Amino acid sequence: MSEVKLVGLKKVYDGGVTAVHDVNLEIKDKEFIVLVGPSGCGKSTTLRMVAGLEDISGGELYIDGKLCNNVEPKDRDIAMVFQSYALYPHMTVYDNMAFALKLKKVPKPEIDKKVREVAEILDITQYLERKPKALSGGQRQRVAIGRAMVRDPKVFLMDEPLSNLDAKLRNQMRAEIIKLRQRINTTFMYVTHDQTEAMTLGDRIVIMKDGFVNQIGSPEEVFDKPVNLFVAGFIGMPVMNFFDNCKLLLENGVYYAQVRNAKFELDEFQQKALKQNGQQPCDIMVGIRPQHISVGSGDLTATIEVNEMLGSEVNLHARSDKDEVVMVIPTVDLKTDVSMGATVKFSTQPKLLQLFDKASGNNLIWYDKESADACSPVCKSYDF
Repeated sequence: MSEVKLVGLKKVYDGGVTAVHDVNLEIKDKEFIVLVGPSGCGKSTTLRMVAGLEDISGGELYIDGKLCNNVEPKDRDIAMVFQSYALYPHMTVYDNMAFALKLKKVPKPEIDKKVREVAEILDITQYLERKPKALSGGQRQRVAIGRAMVRDPKVFLMDEPLSNLDAKLRNQMRAEIIKLRQRINTTFMYVTHDQTEAMTLGDRIVIMKDGFVNQIGSPEEVFDKPVNLFVAGFIGMPVMNFFDNCKLLLENGVYYAQVRNAKFELDEFQQKALKQNGQQPCDIMVGIRPQHISVGSGDLTATIEVNEMLGSEVNLHARSDKDEVVMVIPTVDLKTDVSMGATVKFSTQPKLLQLFDKASGNNLIWYDKESADACSPVCKSYDF
């Protein structure tokens, strides 16, 4: 079993600067968890506390049920892959991968067997006698991963391992990590600022900002059910459209969302959630994903400013009053003029609307105070 548990984990630097605020997280055996967020959000600091590279200022860290706050990094049975590869330039690939096992005085035949098995998995057998300077960025990253794999760690930690690669190589390596995860079947903690990596790799995603955890959930949950404005704006590409100066109305026991001159009667689930919360009419922001917009009909209008033809779909950048609106429309569904300067009608399904309280930034449907407090208490970090 390779479970990791963070209980109120906190990091305070000299001078009183708090980098990580009371993070609570349970990582199951063989689960792939991704910590994602903008630069400076505390994700790498959290990972480094698990690795033992940063002292823990408060809270508790458990690995396989063992309290590890004061356990030396070498005794935690974890392996870490860094952004910078951190390979020894004077050693061959073989020696880089074998180094940790040599320090543990593992017998040479066993080292050789392990290194060659891992090299075969990562398709780097042909590079074993080369030195790092003779390898490409992707090959070096494979070596760094291989060096960690030979140790058979309980937990694999990866700190933005693909950020130094170009876009094409990053896509290839992302696929390699997915295949690797299926083969070695261990517990992963992976840090990235790239939401595409987070959405494609993670069983669950931990979204952080300013040292607070804003939401923990599967890729589908954080995309479809963002708990606040920050998560809604961070997850999804292109980013979610936000319409300001909207209203939540309650008429004869029925809730409506008023967006400009369009009035949407909310669906059955939304009605039930708002009634259970005793929600009163209020000023709101409405979020609509670009992929959830249809053009050609509806009570909302926008003027096309940029038209990006991408083959199977077209990205329309438009302006509706003061709001910028991005629409992603499959070309097969396009039956209206979307040339630059054209005015189009658009709409969406009421069930796809995201409703955010104007004052708090929380999602009126999906925000759950008990869950939010459990993962990062007193989190107020919703603005972006």
